[in-house]
Amino acid sequence: MSRALPKYNKRRVALIGGAAAVALSGAVIAGSALAGTPDKSSDTSNARTLAASPGTITCPDVASKLPAIPATAQAEVTRNLTLLQTQIDEANKRLVDTVGQGGPNFVNNAILGPLKDKRVATINRIATAIGRTAAKPTGLDSLAPCTLNASGTSTNTGSGTATGAASAAPSTAATQQQSTGGTGTNTGSTAVGTITCPDVASKLPAIPASAQAEVTRNLTLLQTQIQEANNRLQSTVGQGGPNFVQNAILGPLADKRKSTIDRIAIAIGRTSTKPTGLDSLAACTLTK
Repeated sequence: MSRALPKYNKRRVALIGGAAAVALSGAVIAGSALAGTPDKSSDTSNARTLAASPGTITCPDVASKLPAIPATAQAEVTRNLTLLQTQIDEANKRLVDTVGQGGPNFVNNAILGPLKDKRVATINRIATAIGRTAAKPTGLDSLAPCTLNASGTSTNTGSGTATGAASAAPSTAATQQQSTGGTGTNTGSTAVGTITCPDVASKLPAIPASAQAEVTRNLTLLQTQIQEANNRLQSTVGQGGPNFVQNAILGPLADKRKSTIDRIAIAIGRTSTKPTGLDSLAACTLTK
Protein backbone atom coordinates (compact mmCIF):
# COMPACT_ATOMS: atom_id res chain seq x y z
CA MET A 1 0.00 0.00 0.00
CA SER A 2 1.55 3.25 -1.16
CA ARG A 3 1.70 6.30 1.02
CA ALA A 4 1.13 9.81 -0.31
CA LEU A 5 4.17 12.05 -0.07
CA PRO A 6 3.88 15.04 2.21
CA LYS A 7 3.56 18.37 0.41
CA TYR A 8 7.05 19.59 1.35
CA ASN A 9 8.55 16.37 -0.11
CA LYS A 10 6.72 16.92 -3.39
CA ARG A 11 8.12 20.45 -3.63
CA ARG A 12 11.64 19.15 -2.92
CA VAL A 13 11.39 16.53 -5.69
CA ALA A 14 10.14 19.14 -8.11
CA LEU A 15 13.02 21.50 -7.27
CA ILE A 16 15.62 18.74 -7.69
CA GLY A 17 14.15 17.66 -11.03
CA GLY A 18 14.14 21.26 -12.26
CA ALA A 19 17.76 21.82 -11.26
CA ALA A 20 18.82 18.65 -13.04
CA ALA A 21 17.02 19.76 -16.18
CA VAL A 22 18.72 23.15 -16.05
CA ALA A 23 22.15 21.55 -15.54
CA LEU A 24 21.58 19.14 -18.41
CA SER A 25 20.49 21.96 -20.71
CA GLY A 26 23.58 23.96 -19.76
CA ALA A 27 25.83 21.02 -20.52
CA VAL A 28 24.21 20.53 -23.92
CA ILE A 29 24.57 24.27 -24.74
CA ALA A 30 28.18 24.33 -23.57
CA GLY A 31 28.98 21.18 -25.54
CA SER A 32 27.42 22.67 -28.67
CA ALA A 33 29.38 25.88 -28.24
CA LEU A 34 32.66 24.03 -27.79
CA ALA A 35 31.97 21.85 -30.79
CA GLY A 36 31.54 24.91 -32.96
CA THR A 37 34.62 26.75 -31.68
CA PRO A 38 37.82 26.21 -33.70
CA ASP A 39 40.83 25.08 -31.69
CA LYS A 40 43.32 27.95 -31.44
CA SER A 41 46.35 25.68 -31.46
CA SER A 42 45.00 24.01 -34.58
CA ASP A 43 44.61 27.42 -36.23
CA THR A 44 48.20 28.30 -35.41
CA SER A 45 49.46 25.01 -36.76
CA ASN A 46 47.44 25.35 -39.94
CA ALA A 47 48.59 28.92 -40.47
CA ARG A 48 52.21 27.85 -40.10
CA THR A 49 51.67 24.97 -42.52
CA LEU A 50 50.03 27.21 -45.09
CA ALA A 51 52.68 29.91 -44.81
CA ALA A 52 55.18 30.20 -47.64
CA SER A 53 58.46 28.36 -47.21
CA PRO A 54 60.96 30.56 -45.35
CA GLY A 55 63.80 29.26 -47.52
CA THR A 56 67.00 27.50 -46.57
CA ILE A 57 70.33 28.71 -45.21
CA THR A 58 73.27 28.01 -47.52
CA CYS A 59 76.88 28.06 -46.31
CA PRO A 60 80.18 27.74 -48.20
CA ASP A 61 81.88 24.36 -48.19
CA VAL A 62 84.72 24.15 -45.68
CA ALA A 63 85.82 20.52 -46.03
CA SER A 64 86.93 20.83 -49.65
CA LYS A 65 88.98 23.96 -48.93
CA LEU A 66 91.19 22.31 -46.33
CA PRO A 67 94.77 21.21 -47.04
CA ALA A 68 96.01 17.74 -46.19
CA ILE A 69 94.97 17.02 -42.61
CA PRO A 70 97.68 15.57 -40.32
CA ALA A 71 96.68 12.31 -38.65
CA THR A 72 97.11 13.97 -35.25
CA ALA A 73 94.46 16.58 -36.17
CA GLN A 74 92.02 14.31 -37.98
CA ALA A 75 89.69 13.62 -35.04
CA GLU A 76 89.44 17.28 -34.02
CA VAL A 77 88.92 18.47 -37.60
CA THR A 78 86.19 15.87 -38.19
CA ARG A 79 84.49 16.84 -34.92
CA ASN A 80 84.40 20.50 -35.93
CA LEU A 81 83.25 19.76 -39.49
CA THR A 82 80.34 17.87 -37.94
CA LEU A 83 79.67 20.84 -35.66
CA LEU A 84 79.52 23.17 -38.69
CA GLN A 85 76.68 21.07 -40.11
CA THR A 86 74.91 20.97 -36.75
CA GLN A 87 75.05 24.76 -36.65
CA ILE A 88 73.46 24.97 -40.12
CA ASP A 89 70.73 22.51 -39.11
CA GLU A 90 69.95 24.51 -35.97
CA ALA A 91 69.82 27.77 -37.93
CA ASN A 92 67.45 26.23 -40.49
CA LYS A 93 65.21 24.98 -37.67
CA ARG A 94 65.13 28.46 -36.13
CA LEU A 95 64.29 29.89 -39.56
CA VAL A 96 61.18 27.69 -39.68
CA ASP A 97 60.21 28.26 -36.03
CA THR A 98 60.34 32.07 -36.31
CA VAL A 99 58.43 32.59 -39.56
CA GLY A 100 56.73 36.00 -39.46
CA GLN A 101 58.66 37.30 -36.46
CA GLY A 102 60.61 40.57 -36.36
CA GLY A 103 61.17 43.13 -39.08
CA PRO A 104 62.90 42.95 -42.46
CA ASN A 105 66.33 42.44 -40.85
CA PHE A 106 65.23 39.75 -38.41
CA VAL A 107 66.78 36.79 -40.27
CA ASN A 108 70.09 38.58 -40.74
CA ASN A 109 70.34 39.88 -37.18
CA ALA A 110 68.89 36.94 -35.27
CA ILE A 111 69.95 33.93 -37.38
CA LEU A 112 72.58 34.61 -40.06
CA GLY A 113 74.69 36.93 -37.86
CA PRO A 114 74.96 34.56 -34.88
CA LEU A 115 75.55 31.63 -37.25
CA LYS A 116 78.48 33.46 -38.84
CA ASP A 117 80.04 34.08 -35.42
CA LYS A 118 79.72 30.40 -34.50
CA ARG A 119 81.25 29.34 -37.82
CA VAL A 120 84.20 31.74 -37.42
CA ALA A 121 85.02 30.16 -34.04
CA THR A 122 84.63 26.61 -35.35
CA ILE A 123 86.65 27.23 -38.53
CA ASN A 124 89.42 28.81 -36.45
CA ARG A 125 89.56 25.67 -34.31
CA ILE A 126 89.98 23.59 -37.46
CA ALA A 127 92.83 25.82 -38.69
CA THR A 128 94.50 25.74 -35.26
CA ALA A 129 94.29 21.94 -35.09
CA ILE A 130 95.96 21.58 -38.49
CA GLY A 131 98.53 24.25 -37.63
CA ARG A 132 99.87 22.34 -34.64
CA THR A 133 101.73 19.87 -36.85
CA ALA A 134 101.54 21.39 -40.36
CA ALA A 135 101.21 24.75 -42.07
CA LYS A 136 98.18 26.53 -40.63
CA PRO A 137 95.65 27.25 -43.41
CA THR A 138 94.73 30.91 -43.88
CA GLY A 139 91.77 32.71 -45.40
CA LEU A 140 89.21 30.20 -44.13
CA ASP A 141 87.31 32.98 -42.33
CA SER A 142 85.89 33.99 -45.70
CA LEU A 143 83.84 30.79 -45.60
CA ALA A 144 82.01 31.80 -42.40
CA PRO A 145 79.14 33.99 -43.76
CA CYS A 146 76.03 32.17 -44.96
CA THR A 147 73.09 33.34 -47.05
CA LEU A 148 69.36 32.76 -47.18
CA ASN A 149 68.25 30.82 -50.22
CA ALA A 150 64.68 32.11 -50.44
CA SER A 151 63.59 29.49 -52.98
CA GLY A 152 63.50 26.90 -50.22
CA THR A 153 65.79 24.51 -52.06
CA SER A 154 68.56 23.28 -49.82
CA THR A 155 72.04 23.69 -51.24
CA ASN A 156 73.98 22.84 -48.10
CA THR A 157 75.83 20.07 -49.87
CA GLY A 158 79.34 19.68 -48.60
CA SER A 159 79.06 22.58 -46.17
CA GLY A 160 81.78 21.20 -44.00
CA THR A 161 79.40 18.43 -43.19
CA ALA A 162 78.90 14.80 -43.70
CA THR A 163 81.57 14.89 -46.40
CA GLY A 164 84.12 15.92 -43.84
CA ALA A 165 82.79 13.47 -41.28
CA ALA A 166 82.72 10.65 -43.79
CA SER A 167 86.33 11.27 -44.67
CA ALA A 168 87.37 10.18 -41.20
CA ALA A 169 86.66 6.52 -41.90
CA PRO A 170 87.16 4.83 -45.28
CA SER A 171 84.09 2.96 -46.48
CA THR A 172 84.04 -0.45 -48.11
CA ALA A 173 83.03 1.19 -51.39
CA ALA A 174 86.05 3.48 -51.25
CA THR A 175 88.41 0.60 -50.58
CA GLN A 176 86.97 -1.28 -53.54
CA GLN A 177 87.27 1.83 -55.70
CA GLN A 178 90.94 2.14 -54.86
CA SER A 179 91.80 -1.52 -55.38
CA THR A 180 89.75 -2.14 -58.50
CA GLY A 181 90.02 1.24 -60.18
CA GLY A 182 86.29 1.99 -60.00
CA THR A 183 85.03 4.68 -62.33
CA GLY A 184 83.86 6.99 -59.60
CA THR A 185 80.62 7.40 -61.54
CA ASN A 186 77.07 7.17 -60.29
CA THR A 187 75.72 4.43 -62.54
CA GLY A 188 72.05 4.97 -61.73
CA SER A 189 70.23 5.97 -64.91
CA THR A 190 67.63 8.71 -64.49
CA ALA A 191 65.42 10.81 -66.72
CA VAL A 192 67.58 13.88 -66.18
CA GLY A 193 70.81 11.99 -66.76
CA THR A 194 73.74 11.27 -64.48
CA ILE A 195 77.00 12.99 -63.76
CA THR A 196 80.01 11.05 -64.97
CA CYS A 197 83.52 11.78 -63.68
CA PRO A 198 86.94 10.43 -64.76
CA ASP A 199 88.38 7.64 -62.66
CA VAL A 200 91.05 8.86 -60.26
CA ALA A 201 91.97 5.67 -58.40
CA SER A 202 93.26 3.85 -61.49
CA LYS A 203 95.47 6.82 -62.48
CA LEU A 204 97.41 6.88 -59.22
CA PRO A 205 100.96 5.52 -58.89
CA ALA A 206 101.95 3.13 -56.12
CA ILE A 207 100.68 4.59 -52.86
CA PRO A 208 103.15 4.69 -49.93
CA ALA A 209 101.87 3.00 -46.78
CA SER A 210 102.17 6.31 -44.91
CA ALA A 211 99.73 7.93 -47.37
CA GLN A 212 97.30 5.03 -47.71
CA ALA A 213 94.72 6.20 -45.14
CA GLU A 214 94.64 9.78 -46.42
CA VAL A 215 94.37 8.71 -50.06
CA THR A 216 91.52 6.34 -49.24
CA ARG A 217 89.68 9.07 -47.31
CA ASN A 218 89.90 11.43 -50.27
CA LEU A 219 88.85 8.77 -52.77
CA THR A 220 85.78 8.28 -50.57
CA LEU A 221 85.19 12.02 -50.63
CA LEU A 222 85.38 12.08 -54.43
CA GLN A 223 82.60 9.52 -54.62
CA THR A 224 80.52 11.40 -52.04
CA GLN A 225 80.86 14.58 -54.11
CA ILE A 226 79.53 12.79 -57.19
CA GLN A 227 76.58 11.40 -55.25
CA GLU A 228 75.75 14.84 -53.86
CA ALA A 229 75.94 16.38 -57.33
CA ASN A 230 73.62 13.71 -58.72
CA ASN A 231 71.17 14.31 -55.86
CA ARG A 232 71.20 18.03 -56.65
CA LEU A 233 70.65 17.23 -60.32
CA GLN A 234 67.48 15.38 -59.33
CA SER A 235 66.19 17.99 -56.86
CA THR A 236 66.65 20.97 -59.22
CA VAL A 237 64.94 19.60 -62.32
CA GLY A 238 63.41 22.50 -64.27
CA GLN A 239 65.30 25.23 -62.41
CA GLY A 240 67.43 27.90 -64.07
CA GLY A 241 68.27 28.40 -67.72
CA PRO A 242 70.19 26.29 -70.25
CA ASN A 243 73.49 26.77 -68.37
CA PHE A 244 72.10 25.96 -64.91
CA VAL A 245 73.60 22.47 -64.63
CA GLN A 246 77.02 23.67 -65.78
CA ASN A 247 77.11 26.74 -63.54
CA ALA A 248 75.37 25.41 -60.44
CA ILE A 249 76.38 21.74 -60.37
CA LEU A 250 79.22 20.74 -62.72
CA GLY A 251 81.34 23.86 -62.08
CA PRO A 252 81.27 23.62 -58.25
CA LEU A 253 81.82 19.85 -58.49
CA ALA A 254 84.97 20.38 -60.58
CA ASP A 255 86.30 22.84 -57.96
CA LYS A 256 85.67 20.38 -55.12
CA ARG A 257 87.28 17.51 -57.05
CA LYS A 258 90.35 19.60 -57.86
CA SER A 259 90.93 20.35 -54.17
CA THR A 260 90.42 16.71 -53.20
CA ILE A 261 92.69 15.41 -55.99
CA ASP A 262 95.36 17.90 -54.93
CA ARG A 263 95.23 16.52 -51.40
CA ILE A 264 95.74 13.00 -52.78
CA ALA A 265 98.76 14.11 -54.80
CA ILE A 266 100.24 15.98 -51.80
CA ALA A 267 99.79 12.94 -49.54
CA ILE A 268 101.65 10.69 -51.99
CA GLY A 269 104.31 13.34 -52.58
CA ARG A 270 105.34 13.50 -48.94
CA THR A 271 107.20 10.20 -49.13
CA SER A 272 107.30 9.45 -52.86
CA THR A 273 107.22 11.18 -56.23
CA LYS A 274 104.24 13.52 -56.34
CA PRO A 275 101.94 12.55 -59.25
CA THR A 276 101.28 15.28 -61.81
CA GLY A 277 98.52 15.90 -64.33
CA LEU A 278 95.76 14.64 -62.06
CA ASP A 279 93.96 18.00 -62.30
CA SER A 280 92.76 16.95 -65.74
CA LEU A 281 90.51 14.41 -63.98
CA ALA A 282 88.58 17.07 -62.08
CA ALA A 283 86.01 18.04 -64.73
CA CYS A 284 82.85 15.92 -65.01
CA THR A 285 80.13 15.70 -67.65
CA LEU A 286 76.38 15.15 -67.76
CA THR A 287 75.48 11.88 -69.42
CA LYS A 288 71.88 11.69 -70.65
